[in-house]
Amino acid sequence: MSIGLPGLILIVLILLIIFGPKKLPELGEALGKTLKEFKKSTKELTDDEQSSKKTIDHQ
Repeated sequence: MSIGLPGLILIVLILLIIFGPKKLPELGEALGKTLKEFKKSTKELTDDEQSSKKTIDHQ
């Protein structure tokens, strides 16, 4: 699923109209933190699943 450059430009323009230029950096930072936390939690889940799978395989 790819948005493409024209779609990305349209999204940024809509965000500028809705939130204004002063809020965009704050929104970007919040989105970045959210994605980082999501990536961290999914990595922990997959690591836990793999370690439990290894434990079951060795028994």
